[in-house]
Amino acid sequence: MHALLTLPRLFYAGLVWLANSPKKLLLAYSILIVVCGTLYDRFEKGMSFGDSVWWAVVTASTVGYGDISPKSWQGRVMAGILISVMVLLVIPLITAHFSSKLIVNNDAFRHEEQEELKENLRVTRALLEEMAARQGITVTSADSADPPAGPSDR
Repeated sequence: MHALLTLPRLFYAGLVWLANSPKKLLLAYSILIVVCGTLYDRFEKGMSFGDSVWWAVVTASTVGYGDISPKSWQGRVMAGILISVMVLLVIPLITAHFSSKLIVNNDAFRHEEQEELKENLRVTRALLEEMAARQGITVTSADSADPPAGPSDR
C-alpha cells in the first residue's frame, strides 16, 4: 500500500524534473516519437521506419493528415496513447515551462533578501524600544507593526 502512495509522488517529481529543463523535455519528446514510431513499425506490417516516424510526428502534433493511419488494433491503441500523452502531458509541460519563464517578477525579493529585511526590522524595533524606554515611553502592542485587530480579535 505504501508503494501506491509514493507512485503519484514519483510521477509528479518526474514531471517537475522534465518541465524544468527544455533540453530534457525535448529529449523526452524525441524518445517518445522514436519509440512510438518503432512500435508502429512493428504493429503495421509493410510500413517503412521513416513512414512510421512520420506517422508518430503527425499524430503527436495532433495534425492527423490522414496519409498514414493505423489498421491494426495495436496501432490504434498506440495512436490513442500517443495523442493522450501529447495533449495531457507534453504540450502542457512545454507551455508551463515557457509561461514560467515569461512571467518572472524581477522585482520580487529572494528568500535571502526577505530574511535580511526581517532581521533589519527586528534590530530597528529593538532600537526603537530602547529609545522609547530611555524617554520613559511605554510601547504597547497597539504601537506594533502587527495588523490592526479585526472585530473577531477584540
